[in-house]
Amino acid sequence: MHTLEGVQVKQSSKISKFLDDSPLLKAFLAGSLSGTFSTVLFQPLDLVKTRLQNAPISNPGASHNAGMFHIMSNILRKEHLTGLWKGMTPSITRTIPGVGLYFSSVHWMTNTFAGGTPNPLEAVLIGITGRTFSAVCLIPITVVKTRFESGEYPYRNISHALRMIYAREGIRGLTCGLLPTLARDAPFSGLYLMFYTQLKKVLPQEMTKSELAAPIHFSCGVMAGIMASAITQPADVIKTKMQLYPEKYPNIQSVMLHLHTKYGIQGYFKGLVPRMLRRTLMAAMAWTLYEQVTHAMGLK
Repeated sequence: MHTLEGVQVKQSSKISKFLDDSPLLKAFLAGSLSGTFSTVLFQPLDLVKTRLQNAPISNPGASHNAGMFHIMSNILRKEHLTGLWKGMTPSITRTIPGVGLYFSSVHWMTNTFAGGTPNPLEAVLIGITGRTFSAVCLIPITVVKTRFESGEYPYRNISHALRMIYAREGIRGLTCGLLPTLARDAPFSGLYLMFYTQLKKVLPQEMTKSELAAPIHFSCGVMAGIMASAITQPADVIKTKMQLYPEKYPNIQSVMLHLHTKYGIQGYFKGLVPRMLRRTLMAAMAWTLYEQVTHAMGLK
């Protein structure tokens, strides 16, 4: 019995030492944990955003809020409460490695190239590089996630979806929408990180390390998310169209022509409200949890 306990203690100490010697792994674990929690919580907003972008604008004068609540009520009526979490599996599959890769790469670049405190330009470049890396690695799961959320594809699970897409559309189908995904995610992450770090800088350092640290980080995240979401919304609409209908929209120009002809400028901002709510709250919560977890792990 004592021998078993001794082995367990040794294994525990080895794990602790390995984590202490691996700040990138700590950042990866902290990022994955924070991203997973916020993804599960805000998945309904992502689902509504996808459906809203795929729905025609029947009344150009109607507000985006009205469309959002109408789609949400339709989902509840036809698919019940669990329908709001459709696409959760590919979302989590993408989030755990994706957010982990993003946070660990941002942590490494921030400390390697910016001495831990990046200036606005460095923050933008670090955010863009980190998100580009994770987005390229996980684009097939992003395609599957979008199609699951649309409700228009009868895929049974992720592996079935990947096989069906590859069989019918090849590699191009698994990577469709990559350019608008990068045009959305890379600038969003760069702008978000710039706004977030600069907002934190203007606050007294004592506040960000006091018991008010969590709500302060969350508030900075909300403000950064609102600004970054609005700027990158057109790319999100283009990405959704290309991933849902690759045969109809083979390139960015074909989507832009369709949006401009049918909806005008308004078409580029379909789904803005639910996306802004989701990305803002999700990013704010993810960064708040990340800050708290990394502090607890001794990274800060």
